[in-house]
Amino acid sequence: MTKYNELIVIANKNTKRVGRGIASGQGKTAGKGTKGQKARTGKKLGAMFAGGSGSLARRIPKGKGFKSLRTPAQIVYLDRLNELKGKTVDNFVLFEEGYISTPFQAVKVILRGELTETVDLRVTAASKNVKLAIIKAGGTFKKTAVPAQKEIVKDTKSDK
Repeated sequence: MTKYNELIVIANKNTKRVGRGIASGQGKTAGKGTKGQKARTGKKLGAMFAGGSGSLARRIPKGKGFKSLRTPAQIVYLDRLNELKGKTVDNFVLFEEGYISTPFQAVKVILRGELTETVDLRVTAASKNVKLAIIKAGGTFKKTAVPAQKEIVKDTKSDK
């Protein structure tokens, strides 16, 4: 049995020279067979080429519609803001109260019920009627960007 340390390894192996005479074993047609489009030089066939009969990609039925990669905004209803009276309401406050699943996504407040308390709302979006209701109740609305999620970097080196 050959041992690992006794293997003969050739670092720079020469490439096979094809088409250099009949005696070489890879002469004449150089391993490409006789005639045909694949035996010719120049432009090669595409991966989806099917002999000119119409490619597979054009023959199969296409799925309708498309899948959006954008994450939808989290919805908060206006009447829920009554419980947060007098506070400055942003993504983190809504997350702590359990109205949204993560503070690092867009939040939109939409109209449902009435707002009776004063709130200072700072989120990504709100409907037109919500903005009017907040101002009518004596609060303010300011459009803000989605907070960036900071990566937590752990120290791999321990201080001794």
